[in-house]
Amino acid sequence: MQPQQQDQQPGGQQYPILLSTMNDLPGYEVVRVFGEVFGLTVRSRNMFSTMGAGFKSMAGGELKGLSKLLSDSRHEALARLSQEALAHGANAVLALRFDCNEIASTASEIAAYGTAVYVVPAASR
Repeated sequence: MQPQQQDQQPGGQQYPILLSTMNDLPGYEVVRVFGEVFGLTVRSRNMFSTMGAGFKSMAGGELKGLSKLLSDSRHEALARLSQEALAHGANAVLALRFDCNEIASTASEIAAYGTAVYVVPAASR
């Protein structure tokens, strides 16, 4: 039995498996551990957009274009993580974390990683 998908993201994005930052899942029992899975994306903004963000940073305030880029990158990393977990036979990822790095001052790397598991409702065992 699959856990109910409750991972509705902003913009209507939904992932095909349950993603949780917790180490366990209340109401479910982990019956199989597949191991670490990750999703990775590296993104760069175009030159004109980067210059615009530079000017905006001098005046202060949110850099909305960069915020959107990082949000989109996060969703892409989660989608890739979900696909890798599904390929292993998992129906959930626990202990989900993100790591972000800058590469050569021109790109941002977003990595999502966690432990792929198969869970069942605790009452079903």
